[in-house]
Amino acid sequence: MITQTIDAVYEDGVFRPLTDIKIAIPKGRPIKLQVETLESPEDCLTLATQVYDGLSEEEIKEIEAIAMNRAEFFGERK
Repeated sequence: MITQTIDAVYEDGVFRPLTDIKIAIPKGRPIKLQVETLESPEDCLTLATQVYDGLSEEEIKEIEAIAMNRAEFFGERK
C-alpha cells in the first residue's frame, strides 16, 4: 500500500489536486480518500473569543500569569 498526502480543493463535487500527483493510479482503481478540512480564519477567531467562556476572573488571571511565565513551558534555562 502506498500512502501519499495531496493538497486539493473540492469544487463542483470533484477533488482537484493543487499539485501534480506523483503516483500512477490506474483509471478505475479504488482508493481510500481521507478528507481533512482546514479551518478558516473566521473559525479560529470564533474559537479564540470563547477561550475564557465560563471561567471566573481569578481563573483567567491565573491562566494568563502561567502563560506569561516562560519557565512554566520551557523550564529553567541555564
